[in-house]
Order: sequence, then structure tokens, then C-alpha cells
Amino acid sequence: MPPDKPKAHEFKLERYKYILQQLNSLNENHHKYLTLFQTLSAAVLGAGVTLFVAWRELKIDSQTARVGLRGIFGLFVLLVLFLIVSLFVSVISWIDYRKEEVDLVNAEVAPGFRKRPSIRNFWRWPEFSLLIFLVVVVLIVYIFLEYGFIPMIHN
Repeated sequence: MPPDKPKAHEFKLERYKYILQQLNSLNENHHKYLTLFQTLSAAVLGAGVTLFVAWRELKIDSQTARVGLRGIFGLFVLLVLFLIVSLFVSVISWIDYRKEEVDLVNAEVAPGFRKRPSIRNFWRWPEFSLLIFLVVVVLIVYIFLEYGFIPMIHN
């Protein structure tokens, strides 16, 4: 081997390890974001339920209680949007790292050894089902808020 070949091979191997580490890190970040979302959304929605249950005992007028509940719902929507944006950015990063991994493996092993990622089957990705779940949860919370809780708050 020419003297530069071992260095190039070593560099490619280290780059491959780095790419795999980044892919793993992106997968782990999904779990971290989901755990953070679960914790914060439970606290925010719990605050909403507490406000709904105790607004009379706390001597909060009905208009203020309704505004408070809608504000708490707004915080919940912001949490959902944070998670959706985080998932979107992670998916884009994952696709970029996978393309780089495929290019590196195909150059080192054999052309066509691995195929580039495709978004053609996006509905099978766990991120897609999580996105659908988040949208459904927001809709359910909104329906309960506007048609269940809010009408029960009156003078």
C-alpha cells in the first residue's frame, strides 16, 4: 500500500464510526424528547385540571378561569410543536447521516452494497406514528377543553 492508503483507510473507518455514533445519538434523542414531553405535558395538563377543579375555591372569576385554561392549552400546544420540530430536524439529520454512511460503505465495500434511504415508506417510521399520535392528542385535549371544561365554567 502507498503510504497515504493506511491513513485514508483509518480516516474512513473513524468517520464511519462517527456516523454510526451520530445515528445512534439521534435515535436516543427521540426517546429523551419524548420523555421530556411526557413529563412537561403531564405537569401542564395537570395544572389545567387543577385550575378547572379549584377555580371557585380559589375565587377566580369564570372569565379568568376560561382564559387560564386556554393559556394552559396554548402551553401544551407549544410543547407539542417543540416535539414535532425536534422530530423533523432529527429525521432530516438522520437522512443526511445515512446518505453519508451509504456513500462511504458503497465506496469501501462495493457499489450498491447499501441503498440510500428513501422517504417513500415514511408511514412505517416510528416518527410518523408519533406525529399522528401528537396531532390526535392535541385534538382530543382541544375537544375536551372547548366542549367539556369551558362550558362548565360559568358564574
